[in-house]
Amino acid sequence: MGEYGIPQLLPTHFRGNCEFIGFNYASGVKDRANKGVHFFVDDYQFNRLWTNIDRYVEMLSQFCYVMTPDFSMYTDFPKAIQIYNHYRKHWVGAYLQEYDVNVIPTISWSTPDSFEWCFDGEPVGGTVAVSSVGCMNGKAKRKLFLAGYTEMVRRLQPESIIFYGSVPEECTGNILRIKAFQDKFKEAVCNGW
Repeated sequence: MGEYGIPQLLPTHFRGNCEFIGFNYASGVKDRANKGVHFFVDDYQFNRLWTNIDRYVEMLSQFCYVMTPDFSMYTDFPKAIQIYNHYRKHWVGAYLQEYDVNVIPTISWSTPDSFEWCFDGEPVGGTVAVSSVGCMNGKAKRKLFLAGYTEMVRRLQPESIIFYGSVPEECTGNILRIKAFQDKFKEAVCNGW
Protein backbone atom coordinates (compact mmCIF):
# COMPACT_ATOMS: atom_id res chain seq x y z
CA MET A 1 0.00 0.00 0.00
CA GLY A 2 1.13 3.47 -0.82
CA GLU A 3 1.06 6.62 1.25
CA TYR A 4 -2.75 6.94 1.13
CA GLY A 5 -3.67 3.31 1.91
CA ILE A 6 -5.18 2.65 -1.51
CA PRO A 7 -6.36 -1.00 -1.67
CA GLN A 8 -4.36 -3.13 -4.13
CA LEU A 9 -6.26 -4.72 -7.02
CA LEU A 10 -5.34 -8.08 -8.47
CA PRO A 11 -4.76 -8.26 -12.23
CA THR A 12 -7.58 -9.53 -14.42
CA HIS A 13 -6.89 -11.00 -17.84
CA PHE A 14 -9.56 -10.22 -20.44
CA ARG A 15 -10.46 -13.41 -22.29
CA GLY A 16 -12.62 -12.99 -25.31
CA ASN A 17 -15.31 -10.80 -26.62
CA CYS A 18 -17.98 -9.40 -24.39
CA GLU A 19 -20.31 -6.46 -24.79
CA PHE A 20 -19.90 -3.75 -22.16
CA ILE A 21 -22.89 -1.82 -20.88
CA GLY A 22 -23.13 1.13 -18.53
CA PHE A 23 -23.84 0.46 -14.86
CA ASN A 24 -27.04 2.49 -15.22
CA TYR A 25 -28.44 -0.30 -17.47
CA ALA A 26 -27.03 -3.32 -15.59
CA SER A 27 -30.06 -4.18 -13.46
CA GLY A 28 -32.30 -4.54 -16.53
CA VAL A 29 -29.98 -6.90 -18.43
CA LYS A 30 -31.02 -10.53 -18.70
CA ASP A 31 -28.00 -12.23 -20.38
CA ARG A 32 -25.42 -11.07 -17.84
CA ALA A 33 -22.90 -13.89 -18.28
CA ASN A 34 -21.90 -12.56 -21.73
CA LYS A 35 -21.73 -8.89 -20.76
CA GLY A 36 -19.43 -6.62 -18.84
CA VAL A 37 -20.22 -3.48 -16.86
CA HIS A 38 -18.47 -0.14 -17.26
CA PHE A 39 -18.84 3.08 -15.26
CA PHE A 40 -18.14 5.60 -18.02
CA VAL A 41 -21.33 7.45 -17.11
CA ASP A 42 -21.99 10.45 -14.87
CA ASP A 43 -20.99 9.88 -11.25
CA TYR A 44 -24.54 10.32 -9.97
CA GLN A 45 -25.48 7.17 -11.94
CA PHE A 46 -23.25 4.96 -9.78
CA ASN A 47 -22.64 6.79 -6.50
CA ARG A 48 -25.21 4.42 -5.00
CA LEU A 49 -22.71 1.58 -5.48
CA TRP A 50 -20.32 3.37 -3.12
CA THR A 51 -22.99 4.11 -0.52
CA ASN A 52 -24.66 0.66 -0.57
CA ILE A 53 -22.35 -1.83 -2.28
CA ASP A 54 -23.88 -4.96 -0.71
CA ARG A 55 -27.09 -4.25 -2.58
CA TYR A 56 -25.26 -4.70 -5.92
CA VAL A 57 -22.67 -7.45 -5.30
CA GLU A 58 -24.92 -10.36 -6.27
CA MET A 59 -26.06 -8.65 -9.48
CA LEU A 60 -22.55 -7.59 -10.50
CA SER A 61 -21.14 -11.06 -9.82
CA GLN A 62 -23.36 -12.38 -12.63
CA PHE A 63 -21.46 -10.37 -15.29
CA CYS A 64 -18.33 -11.71 -16.96
CA TYR A 65 -16.36 -8.51 -16.12
CA VAL A 66 -16.96 -5.40 -14.05
CA MET A 67 -14.80 -2.31 -14.38
CA THR A 68 -14.02 -0.21 -11.33
CA PRO A 69 -16.16 2.93 -10.95
CA ASP A 70 -14.83 5.90 -12.90
CA PHE A 71 -15.24 8.55 -10.20
CA SER A 72 -14.39 11.95 -11.71
CA MET A 73 -10.83 13.26 -11.56
CA TYR A 74 -11.36 16.75 -12.95
CA THR A 75 -8.22 18.89 -13.00
CA ASP A 76 -10.01 21.66 -11.09
CA PHE A 77 -11.04 19.33 -8.25
CA PRO A 78 -9.00 19.80 -5.06
CA LYS A 79 -6.24 17.20 -4.74
CA ALA A 80 -7.95 15.74 -1.65
CA ILE A 81 -11.13 15.01 -3.66
CA GLN A 82 -9.14 13.45 -6.48
CA ILE A 83 -7.32 11.14 -4.05
CA TYR A 84 -10.62 10.32 -2.32
CA ASN A 85 -12.16 9.37 -5.67
CA HIS A 86 -9.16 7.17 -6.48
CA TYR A 87 -9.49 5.52 -3.07
CA ARG A 88 -13.23 4.91 -3.55
CA LYS A 89 -12.62 3.31 -6.95
CA HIS A 90 -10.09 0.91 -5.44
CA TRP A 91 -12.10 0.13 -2.36
CA VAL A 92 -15.08 -0.88 -4.52
CA GLY A 93 -12.84 -2.93 -6.85
CA ALA A 94 -11.12 -4.76 -4.00
CA TYR A 95 -14.46 -5.44 -2.30
CA LEU A 96 -15.88 -6.94 -5.50
CA GLN A 97 -12.76 -9.06 -5.97
CA GLU A 98 -13.37 -10.54 -2.52
CA TYR A 99 -16.61 -11.90 -4.02
CA ASP A 100 -14.74 -13.37 -7.01
CA VAL A 101 -15.91 -10.71 -9.46
CA ASN A 102 -13.59 -10.31 -12.47
CA VAL A 103 -12.66 -6.67 -11.90
CA ILE A 104 -10.97 -4.61 -14.61
CA PRO A 105 -9.39 -1.47 -13.19
CA THR A 106 -10.40 1.81 -14.78
CA ILE A 107 -7.32 4.01 -14.90
CA SER A 108 -7.69 7.77 -14.61
CA TRP A 109 -5.51 10.74 -13.79
CA SER A 110 -5.72 14.51 -13.86
CA THR A 111 -2.46 16.47 -14.17
CA PRO A 112 1.13 15.12 -14.09
CA ASP A 113 1.38 15.76 -10.33
CA SER A 114 -1.39 13.15 -9.88
CA PHE A 115 1.01 10.50 -11.22
CA GLU A 116 2.57 10.25 -7.74
CA TRP A 117 -0.64 8.59 -6.42
CA CYS A 118 -3.10 7.83 -9.26
CA PHE A 119 -1.42 4.51 -10.12
CA ASP A 120 -1.29 3.34 -6.47
CA GLY A 121 -3.04 0.02 -6.08
CA GLU A 122 -3.23 -0.67 -9.81
CA PRO A 123 -2.09 -4.13 -10.92
CA VAL A 124 0.83 -4.60 -13.31
CA GLY A 125 0.48 -6.74 -16.42
CA GLY A 126 -3.29 -7.27 -16.50
CA THR A 127 -6.11 -5.69 -18.47
CA VAL A 128 -7.01 -2.07 -17.75
CA ALA A 129 -9.67 0.31 -19.06
CA VAL A 130 -9.47 4.00 -19.99
CA SER A 131 -11.83 6.58 -21.45
CA SER A 132 -11.01 9.48 -23.73
CA VAL A 133 -14.55 10.90 -23.62
CA GLY A 134 -14.33 14.59 -22.76
CA CYS A 135 -10.52 14.57 -23.03
CA MET A 136 -10.03 15.27 -26.72
CA ASN A 137 -11.84 18.61 -27.06
CA GLY A 138 -8.88 20.95 -26.74
CA LYS A 139 -5.09 20.89 -27.05
CA ALA A 140 -4.44 21.17 -23.31
CA LYS A 141 -6.89 18.36 -22.42
CA ARG A 142 -5.50 16.14 -25.16
CA LYS A 143 -1.94 16.75 -23.96
CA LEU A 144 -2.88 15.86 -20.36
CA PHE A 145 -4.66 12.70 -21.52
CA LEU A 146 -1.71 11.54 -23.63
CA ALA A 147 0.80 12.26 -20.84
CA GLY A 148 -1.22 10.13 -18.40
CA TYR A 149 -1.78 7.40 -20.96
CA THR A 150 1.95 7.16 -21.68
CA GLU A 151 2.73 7.04 -17.95
CA MET A 152 0.07 4.35 -17.42
CA VAL A 153 1.58 2.14 -20.13
CA ARG A 154 5.08 2.66 -18.72
CA ARG A 155 4.15 1.89 -15.11
CA LEU A 156 1.48 -0.78 -15.48
CA GLN A 157 2.62 -2.57 -18.67
CA PRO A 158 -0.95 -3.72 -19.39
CA GLU A 159 -1.47 -6.83 -21.51
CA SER A 160 -4.55 -5.17 -22.99
CA ILE A 161 -6.27 -1.80 -22.76
CA ILE A 162 -10.03 -1.55 -23.11
CA PHE A 163 -10.55 1.88 -24.62
CA TYR A 164 -13.88 3.70 -24.33
CA GLY A 165 -14.23 6.56 -26.80
CA SER A 166 -12.04 7.69 -29.68
CA VAL A 167 -8.48 6.35 -29.71
CA PRO A 168 -5.83 8.99 -30.43
CA GLU A 169 -3.24 7.79 -32.94
CA GLU A 170 -0.46 8.35 -30.37
CA CYS A 171 -1.87 5.65 -28.07
CA THR A 172 0.02 2.37 -28.17
CA GLY A 173 -0.55 -1.10 -26.78
CA ASN A 174 -3.00 -3.94 -27.30
CA ILE A 175 -6.08 -1.69 -27.53
CA LEU A 176 -9.57 -3.16 -27.52
CA ARG A 177 -12.09 -0.46 -28.39
CA ILE A 178 -15.61 -0.28 -27.05
CA LYS A 179 -17.90 2.32 -28.48
CA ALA A 180 -19.07 5.18 -26.35
CA PHE A 181 -22.82 5.62 -25.99
CA GLN A 182 -22.61 8.73 -28.18
CA ASP A 183 -21.00 6.68 -30.97
CA LYS A 184 -23.71 4.00 -30.80
CA PHE A 185 -26.39 6.70 -30.83
CA LYS A 186 -24.81 8.41 -33.88
CA GLU A 187 -24.66 5.08 -35.72
CA ALA A 188 -28.31 4.35 -34.95
CA VAL A 189 -29.38 7.77 -36.21
CA CYS A 190 -27.25 7.48 -39.35
CA ASN A 191 -28.58 4.00 -40.07
CA GLY A 192 -32.19 5.06 -39.57
CA TRP A 193 -32.59 3.16 -36.28
